[in-house]
Amino acid sequence: MTVRAARAVGGPLRRRWRDRTLLGELLVANGLATAEDVAEALRRQRLHGGRLGAILISMGRISELDLRRVLHAVPAAPLSIEETGLSLNDLLNLLTKAMHGGSVDTAVKLAEVLKLPQRLIQILLEEASAAKLVEALGVVRTLTGALPRYGLSARGREWAQQAFEQNSYIGPAPVPLSDYVSRIQRQAIGEERLPAEAVERALKGLVVSDDLVNKVGPAINSGRPMLLYGPPGNGKTSIAARIGALFNTMVFIPHCFEVGGQIVKVFDPDIHKEVQTTEDGANANSIRATGFDRRWVPCRRPFVVAGGELTLEMLDLRFNTLAKFYEAPLHVKALNGTFLIDDFGRQLVAPETLLNRWIVPLESRVDYLKLHTGKSFALPFDQLVIFSTNMPPSQLMDGAFLRRLPYKIEVGAPSREQYREIFRGAARRHGLEATDEVIDFVLAELTERNDFPLAAYQPEFIVRQVVASCKFRGIPPQFHTDMLTFAIGNLYTKDSPGYGVTAATRRGPSLRIATAGD
Repeated sequence: MTVRAARAVGGPLRRRWRDRTLLGELLVANGLATAEDVAEALRRQRLHGGRLGAILISMGRISELDLRRVLHAVPAAPLSIEETGLSLNDLLNLLTKAMHGGSVDTAVKLAEVLKLPQRLIQILLEEASAAKLVEALGVVRTLTGALPRYGLSARGREWAQQAFEQNSYIGPAPVPLSDYVSRIQRQAIGEERLPAEAVERALKGLVVSDDLVNKVGPAINSGRPMLLYGPPGNGKTSIAARIGALFNTMVFIPHCFEVGGQIVKVFDPDIHKEVQTTEDGANANSIRATGFDRRWVPCRRPFVVAGGELTLEMLDLRFNTLAKFYEAPLHVKALNGTFLIDDFGRQLVAPETLLNRWIVPLESRVDYLKLHTGKSFALPFDQLVIFSTNMPPSQLMDGAFLRRLPYKIEVGAPSREQYREIFRGAARRHGLEATDEVIDFVLAELTERNDFPLAAYQPEFIVRQVVASCKFRGIPPQFHTDMLTFAIGNLYTKDSPGYGVTAATRRGPSLRIATAGD
């Protein structure tokens, strides 16, 4: 088929997302239906026919609006050169570089490397053949039949060498910057609504007040930046991690995008969690069927954490001078997701300098990046940014910046009742029972004899130390006053404020308070 003919029939050939397995996976991955719902709908489809989406609507499992939203959200595979958004020369550069090693010699292999439909790969091979860049090498026998093999001609090898001089990138074809911008806007995190019960479920297991839930909920739903502050060890990082895990919808992350003739890699398997929608793996690639643009990777909304190692350079494009293409910075990889700046104020860069870098993106919701060529471009700054610090906010930022953080949430020390609940939970996790007598002793040791502030991390720390002491002594896990005093003493050093004479020094021999299984 010629290029012109392929372009003429491209529209009718485009799949309309009727693949029943693909549709079911998309609905499950977006949290709109359960696997059981889809299985029941498929059973009814086999018995009575009809379309899977219509059956799920009739079952009351999804709405027509949900169905349309999912179908329209999926990037459709390009079926012509124009639909890729790339020039023919750029595509031929990718094609010849992929073929240069000699092992990628069929349309099937090229489609897998470039993540383009085989039909489009065949069009590119015809163009390359017409330009005398590739030549036929016979066929290779497979279980499904014979596949034509191709190799680079002398002119094709010369073309590939020139392409390598531009950059040595070999992999999925990039998407145009305009498509990436449109996709970011289309799957904006602020468009996702999380009800109060979802926030409560996410924070389940953490002992927090209703007041904190009521403050965190609106901040999450706004998609606007928030500041979590308060003394150390009270769960700020844990809360931020639970917030990041709240979002269960699927987003599409590009392997890379093209801007100004340059390639920027975005997809990072260490950050982006690819959606795996089948349990047995037998049909694990159905979501990447022919009708889906495989230059995009279906993922959960990303959650990126940067701590004390964060520098200004990590917020800029990173150009590999040898490979001659870019790696996207952390906050670009976090787009459409959550970006946690943990231990804010303890970075190598001064807080004021870091904040100045963020003022424009946080306020205008647009970020500007610059290529080494001098060209600048804009990306939507769509992410939930969370600053977490145990330092006083007034020491980190001035009033002007504080005004740009619409949600400022204090995560304080637990009350005595909350502390008791946390301690009992920590003891249960280690096979112990924390009686009122045990917890009373711990509270007195902390607050009366040493003037230590209560913190949510302390119960787990103390219980672990007690278990370790029992293991050392060769006895079953149990609470002893001397073990508890020893553990509490390890919370702080002797130059810490409030560190006083320990109970063990005053009380003499330890007393057994409780034993596991008593």
